[in-house]
Amino acid sequence: MSRGRGRVVAAPGELCLSKVEGAGEGPGLCRRPCSPQLCFSTSWEPAPLPPGSPGTQPGRTAGLGSEQLSAGADAGRRSGLWGPWTFSSSVLRRWLQKPAFPTGTLVWGTPWPRGGSREQCGEEAAESRGMEGCPSSSELHHLTALLLLMPLLLPAGSAEEFMVLGPTEPLVAVLGGDVELPCRTAPARSGENMQLRWFRSKFSEAVLVYEDGGEQPEELMAQYAGRTSLVTELLGQGQAAVLIRDVQASDDGPYSCFFREGEFYEEASLELKVAGVGSAPRVRIMGPEEDGVRVECAASGWFPKPQVHWRGGGGAQFLAFSEAHVQDARGLFSVEAALVVRDRSVGNVTCSLHNPILGQEKAVAIFIPEPFFPQAPLWKLAFCVSLAALGLLLLGAGYCAHREHSRRLRALRDRETLLRAKEEDRRAKEAALRATGELQAQLEWRRSVYLAAWRKAQLYADWRQEKFPAWPVTLDPGSADSSLVVSQERRRVTLKETCEDSGGSGSVLGLEGITAGRCHWEVEVLDGDRSEWVLGVCREDVKRTGWYTESPEKGFWVVGQFEDGFCPCTKDPTPLPLRQLPRRVGVFLNYSEGDVSFYDMTEGSHIFSFPRASFSGTLFPYFRLKSGVGSLTICPMVGAPEGLPVPLNNSPCEEPLSPPGSSADGAESPLLP
Repeated sequence: MSRGRGRVVAAPGELCLSKVEGAGEGPGLCRRPCSPQLCFSTSWEPAPLPPGSPGTQPGRTAGLGSEQLSAGADAGRRSGLWGPWTFSSSVLRRWLQKPAFPTGTLVWGTPWPRGGSREQCGEEAAESRGMEGCPSSSELHHLTALLLLMPLLLPAGSAEEFMVLGPTEPLVAVLGGDVELPCRTAPARSGENMQLRWFRSKFSEAVLVYEDGGEQPEELMAQYAGRTSLVTELLGQGQAAVLIRDVQASDDGPYSCFFREGEFYEEASLELKVAGVGSAPRVRIMGPEEDGVRVECAASGWFPKPQVHWRGGGGAQFLAFSEAHVQDARGLFSVEAALVVRDRSVGNVTCSLHNPILGQEKAVAIFIPEPFFPQAPLWKLAFCVSLAALGLLLLGAGYCAHREHSRRLRALRDRETLLRAKEEDRRAKEAALRATGELQAQLEWRRSVYLAAWRKAQLYADWRQEKFPAWPVTLDPGSADSSLVVSQERRRVTLKETCEDSGGSGSVLGLEGITAGRCHWEVEVLDGDRSEWVLGVCREDVKRTGWYTESPEKGFWVVGQFEDGFCPCTKDPTPLPLRQLPRRVGVFLNYSEGDVSFYDMTEGSHIFSFPRASFSGTLFPYFRLKSGVGSLTICPMVGAPEGLPVPLNNSPCEEPLSPPGSSADGAESPLLP
C-alpha cells in the first residue's frame, strides 16, 4: 500500500513547475514563454501520487479540486491577467517525484507580458527573492494576482488517515456466474464522497471507477463494459464491493481496490480464482496398438486446466498415458488423453476429469472386451515357451556354478585375511611394547633430570608439586574488606550482591603466615572472565587501605585479571599472551630463594615467575576481588596436614640448594629454559 499527502500550486498557462539552481526556498519558477501568467514561488510538502491518479490528469493538480481551478481561471480571464488554464500531466508527475523543499509561502507575483522570457524572470526572481529584476505592472495587478492565487495555494483540509482491507483468502467464482470483490476501510468511514477504483495489475486497467457520487463507465476496460456495478448498501459504513456479472476466464487473477478521500489514499490487493466444469469426457476405443488396446478420452470447456485420471476395474490408476491441452479464444481448456491398455483382464476403464479449485469431477467408464486385444499365433506361443524353459535351465546351471566358485574364492580370501590380521596384530603388539618401554625410559630420564634441576626449570607443575608441599590455606575473616563475603569454612570469598562503594580494598589475607621453606596452594577462579581479581602473596606490613598499588616494590607478588587482560602486577604491567584464562591457579612459594611462580594447574603449564627477591618477615596468601560476579575458592590439597599448618622452616621437604641451572652431577639440565 502507498499513501501520500501534499499540495501543488499551478501557474496559468501550461503547468511547468521546475527547480531553480540556488533557489533554496521553494520551486515554482516558470521556464517557457507562453500566454501572460505569473512567475511565483510557493510552499511545498511531499505529495507522491500513484501513476494515473486524478492528481496527474490534465486540468487537475494534487490538492486542488476542479471547481477551484475553474474559479481561478474564470477570475483570471475577467481580470485580464491570463487566458484559459491548461496543465501538462507528465511535467507535473516528474515534479512530484523530486525531493521536498523547505516550507515557505507565496513570495511574489508579477504578470508577465506576452512574448517575454519566463526563464529570465525565474532566474532574476531566484536572485532577488523579490519584485526587482522582472518587468512589473501596476500594484493593483500584484494585489489581484495574490488574492486570486491564495485560495489555490492554501492546503486542503487534512483527511483523517485510514486503511483499506480486502479478503485475505482468494475469492472463487464460477464461469458464467456473478461475484463480488469487497473492500472496506478501517476504521469504518463513509465512502460516499470518496474516489473508489478497482483495477487489475495497472492503475489504468480499471474494472470500476466511482467518483463524484457516481460510476464513471468511460474509464473502464472494454472487457468489463456493462458487466460491473458498485454494491452501495454499506457504502456509508466504509464497505464497498464491485459486482462482476457473467464471469469469464479472463477475469481470473489479481485485483486492487483504491480508496481516496481528499489528498489521502490507500489500496488493498485481492485475488479472484475463476473455475468452471466443462463437458463430460468422451471415451472411445481406437483399436489395437502395439500389444494392447488404445483408448482415448476428450472433453472441452474446462477452466482452469483439468486433471486427468485413468482407473481400471479394481480402482488401480494407470500412470503411463499421454495428454494434450488446448486453450480456445475464451480461455477455456480442451483436453485429449490417450491410454494403451495391455492387461486383458482389466474389464472396465474409467476416464475422469477433476477441477482442482471446485473439487468437482466428471467421469465416464468404458468396457473393453477381450477379443479387442491382439491375438498371438500358436507357433509363436510354443516357441516363446520353449525359449523361456531353455533360458531358465541355462540360468540355473550358471547360477550353481558361479555360486560354488564364489564359495571357494571366499573361503580362500577369508583364510588369507585371517593370517594377515594375526601377523599385523603380533607386529602391533611388539611395536607397542617397544614404544611403551622407550616412552617410560624417556619419562623416567626427564623426571630425574627435572628433579635434579627443579629450581630453574619452569615446566611440569605436577612434578614441581613433589618439591613444594601442599599448604592448607584458610582465609582470615578479620582481614577481609567489608565488601567481601567469606564462606563459613573460610575457603571461598565473593563480593556482596548489594554493596555501596566504601573505598575499601576488596582484599583478604590467609590466616597463617609463611616465614621459611617451600610450599604451594591452588585457587579455583569462577567466572574469572567477567570479574577483576588478584591472587598471590604479600608481606605482613603492606598497605591495604585506601588507594594503593600492587607490585614487588610495595611488597606484593601477585597476578590477576584486569580490563586489559591477565597480567602480573609489576611496575610496568604487561598482559601475558595466554591461550585461555586459567581457571585453577597454583601459587608456588620458595621463601628461602625468594621465588614466587604461578602455574595453570588445569593444563599443567607455567604462567609467570617473578624475579628472585630477598624475603624478610612473614608472607601471607593474598586475595582480592575488585568487581564482577566471580569468586575465589581455595582448593582442598591432597596430602596436606589437617588443622593448623606446620611452619615450613622445619619442613622435611627442605633440602640443601644446588646452584641454579645445574643438575646433581653439575651438568646443565636440558629441560631448563
